[in-house]
Amino acid sequence: MSPFRITRTLPEDAMAAALRADVQEGLTADPKSLPPKWFYDAHGSELFERITELPEYYPTRAEREILAGRAADIAAALPARTLVELGSGSSEKTRYLIGALTELDTYVPVDVSDSALTQAGQALVAERPQLRVHALIADFTAPLTLPEAPGPRLLAFLGGTIGNLLPAQRAEFLAGVRALLSPGDALLLGTDLVKDEEVLVRAYDDAAGVTAAFNKNVLNVVNRELGADFDPAAFDHVALWDAAQEWIEMRLRSRVAQTVKVPALDLAVDFAAGEELRTEVSAKFRREGVERELAAAGLHLTRWWTDSARRFALSLSMAR
Repeated sequence: MSPFRITRTLPEDAMAAALRADVQEGLTADPKSLPPKWFYDAHGSELFERITELPEYYPTRAEREILAGRAADIAAALPARTLVELGSGSSEKTRYLIGALTELDTYVPVDVSDSALTQAGQALVAERPQLRVHALIADFTAPLTLPEAPGPRLLAFLGGTIGNLLPAQRAEFLAGVRALLSPGDALLLGTDLVKDEEVLVRAYDDAAGVTAAFNKNVLNVVNRELGADFDPAAFDHVALWDAAQEWIEMRLRSRVAQTVKVPALDLAVDFAAGEELRTEVSAKFRREGVERELAAAGLHLTRWWTDSARRFALSLSMAR
């Protein structure tokens, strides 16, 4: 077997079809919404990388601190021979785990971007020629079939991305994760924690306006891919803390009454002045809530690590 393989499980037109469906459903709903995955074209990904370097945006630094300091503890708790990573992107933070897992045989990065998978996979096998890398071009929110690989397996879902799923979606996702695991396998999950409202809002509404540009980029994606005529300047970026749900909502607020046309869908969408389009939910968690949701999916939380400021957590949960 070659040290690097890449398998496409998504049809070539799957993402285009998903965008059309999401835009049709989201812009005709009340209230209107768009899923956050559509932020991430090439420009959106560049903007997000800039966000991770902003002083207000702590999650990436906090999670990296945990991985740098606790990778050996994670490896000791589960000396995995296969590491699966959902939404792997550049696999940058994963290198801490790969370095610590001395028995690691196979790394399975899963992402929708074939270019990111190829670049990261080839770099990893160059650095560690004995490591098998079997990349999957796939949507991790859909049912997955993992390649044959030795156990035990550690499935990593980092970055706090699980917070972008609504509660029912999280339950479905975690049940799907459990179905991928055998007894003795484990899930390593990154979760952003509940904290002071001001800290949270600043993290999603930075002074430099990078997050605002990132939020509005979803409109550029819809314009380019579906021929829409959104004017990003006609919308304001909004970040709000919902204390009852314990999540941040990012929205785009229409500055004027306007009609947006989406020719590819034969759709005309009216916005009232002040009407908001929700583009992201980012849930924040407490340990007891994480443990409860994992248990409902058949996963037993065994280890919990936070950064020094207790802003972010990594948890290890065993399949039962």
